[in-house]
Amino acid sequence: MKSIAIGTGRRKTAVARVFVREGSGKVVVNGKDVKEYFATEEQVRVVRQPLLVTSNDGKYDIVITVTGGGLNGQAAACLHGISRALTQVDQDSHTALKANGYLTRDSRMVERKKYGQKGARRRFQFSKR
Repeated sequence: MKSIAIGTGRRKTAVARVFVREGSGKVVVNGKDVKEYFATEEQVRVVRQPLLVTSNDGKYDIVITVTGGGLNGQAAACLHGISRALTQVDQDSHTALKANGYLTRDSRMVERKKYGQKGARRRFQFSKR
């Protein structure tokens, strides 16, 4: 079945490729059902949020391929990807998604560890003598 829209979502180090197709509202993540793939109900809710906001819950089947990061980052990446794909399908949904902040890429990432230090910001204890 041909996809009608494709969206890429990112969060931390997670990247989600989202394919939207005509269907009955099934969400498949990496070959598994969304409830099977994500551990908590909260993560499942996060993934479904753009569909509920635009009232497209039963209209489209969504196939997601997500890699990298942890489950929370992956869920947020899926949200971002679904939102981007839905704007391609229906331009009117853009305002609702934008108002909820689903189209904005959350750019917060882990700061890299610096050389000569214990971590990104943590320094070794200063000794006066």
